[in-house]
Amino acid sequence: MSDWENRWQSGDTPWDHGEPAPPLLELLDSEHGCHLTGKRVLVPGCGSGEDVRALARAGALATGLDISPTASARAMTLDPTPGAEFVSGSFFDWSSEPFDAIWEHTCFCAIEPEDRVRYAAACARLIRPGGFLAAVFYLEPWLPDETPQPPPHPSEKPEIIELLSPNFILRWDKVPDRAFPSRVGREWLALFERIDHDRGVAD
Repeated sequence: MSDWENRWQSGDTPWDHGEPAPPLLELLDSEHGCHLTGKRVLVPGCGSGEDVRALARAGALATGLDISPTASARAMTLDPTPGAEFVSGSFFDWSSEPFDAIWEHTCFCAIEPEDRVRYAAACARLIRPGGFLAAVFYLEPWLPDETPQPPPHPSEKPEIIELLSPNFILRWDKVPDRAFPSRVGREWLALFERIDHDRGVAD
């Protein structure tokens, strides 16, 4: 049993706010929301599915994926929403036809930093060429000789851009105006396009 499954079974889920991520709602309300609305969107590490349901209400066909079967089961029992579905599995190994987009919220910061290369590979595999990785990354600086801490693990913009650069190009980004109180000024909202290597990188 994974640590995440243990935490969902015990109710130790302080990251579960019971509402969609404010930066997601901001993105959906912006001109860039068209990359998600009406599209097939995967939400890895979806937890109880608030973001998945928000995407579905905005017209997406949204699939929530979580490594915890308890989280997936809970998501399925809350406010059934047309266009939303939930499955359990590991983002690194899960198999599917490529999606039009992935929405990233708290998955990247939750995995071990040594697994981030696998994360980037999974994003490239599960997003079609020309599709998008839409993400709000929780930024924390790396500190020298820092004792390892539980999630959220540190990450910074240059590291994320470099990690994704073999298969993605950054198209738009900002510090979100909307955020949970504890995350104001500590998040980065970004839109990465999946490179079509057969056609090259468009300007």
